[in-house]
Amino acid sequence: MAKPLIFTTLLSLLLLLITTALASSDSPFIVAHKKASLNRLKSGAERVSVSVDIYNQGSSTAYDVSLSDESWPQDLFDIVSGNTSKSWERLDAGGVISHSFELEAKTKGMFNGAPAVITFRIPTKAALQEAYSTPILPLDVLADRPPEKKLEWVKAAGKVWVSDVSAIHCGSVCVPGCYSR
Repeated sequence: MAKPLIFTTLLSLLLLLITTALASSDSPFIVAHKKASLNRLKSGAERVSVSVDIYNQGSSTAYDVSLSDESWPQDLFDIVSGNTSKSWERLDAGGVISHSFELEAKTKGMFNGAPAVITFRIPTKAALQEAYSTPILPLDVLADRPPEKKLEWVKAAGKVWVSDVSAIHCGSVCVPGCYSR
């Protein structure tokens, strides 16, 4: 049990050292985080909200930054708002830019999205540079889910709070408008 933990810790430390070494050179170092969440509408349709945050952890500006997230097939998803691609003139060192869009699912099933692709230019290099975002976790689109019982959550939270409060105050509960003589 300890061996996997040690291996994971050493691997994380090695990745951190490599990232630090790359980020400390005199160039942009692009890190991108892609997130997707499902939102079931009352109509039964399901929307996917996607956002990509792009960070420049390097020490110089990245130019002609472009994001392309073409991992959403048109036969499975419709674009509701925004675009799956976006461009910016520059991303300064230490800067962050974000982009989001919303899709509507057409078919039911598991979906594994690919990372978004970020391209950018470095003034000292002629070739276009490329970076990839983190992948998203698999999405179970239009899955059969029991309806959420939010009222039950409130009732349960209230019971826990009242029992905790009553334990602290030796069982006394103050009700407004009720006075003891």
